[in-house]
Amino acid sequence: MLQPGEVFLAGVARVFAEAGCKGGFVNVEGGACDPFRYVLPAFSPDKEHAAWYSETFAPPAGGKFQAATAIFGERDGAPFVHCHGIWDTGEGGLRMGHVLPFDSVVSEPVPVRGYGSVKATFDSIADSETNFTLFSAVGESGPGNGILLRIRPNEDVATAIEEICVGHGVEKALIFGIGSIYEPVFEDGRRVACLATEIAIENGILEKTPDGPRARLDAAVVDTDGIIYRGRLARGDNPVGVTFELVIAGL
Repeated sequence: MLQPGEVFLAGVARVFAEAGCKGGFVNVEGGACDPFRYVLPAFSPDKEHAAWYSETFAPPAGGKFQAATAIFGERDGAPFVHCHGIWDTGEGGLRMGHVLPFDSVVSEPVPVRGYGSVKATFDSIADSETNFTLFSAVGESGPGNGILLRIRPNEDVATAIEEICVGHGVEKALIFGIGSIYEPVFEDGRRVACLATEIAIENGILEKTPDGPRARLDAAVVDTDGIIYRGRLARGDNPVGVTFELVIAGL
């Protein structure tokens, strides 16, 4: 539980420290922050980046979480969080985006639940391909049932997960993560015609099939106009934008 008065980042860091874990993720299952700060995806202002961030949104009423996923790791040796989610800001309708974890303060207890690793974590590393500093999985591999993973640009999310799981002998799993996709496509044929998006997996599973493991990813998507889309991502048609960070918990 993140406690009132805690900065969002500090609360998540405390939860991981108390659990004795270096990195992983938590799902946010309610609660609120006030002040609450977030940004939307935006088109790049230059040719050096594929996407960017909007101006900061600072709703007067704060934000009540409906759901969010926070990937936890470190940056420059200190705790860091990358968080996408959906919230109610009291402005009519739900909002979605990227939480600014240093600038959001818990105002109502925030229940969180997730998985962590004792030896592995996500570290913020300069990435020459995207010109961003991004979370990448680092640390020791060892016995356990989890995988910390970053998928790089232009790889399809579902098939990349499947390939990694085949390589590690994982046939069934729960999948958690956040990232960005170029023009996301859902199984029902809907396409989000926007190059800059932010994604949160709301329900992800890896199933055992006669053709090998198959990833089923139900996701929430927000575009540069703040419009939220929900559905199951089409396998093979969802190339990563800047990055996608995942925790895969084998069953």
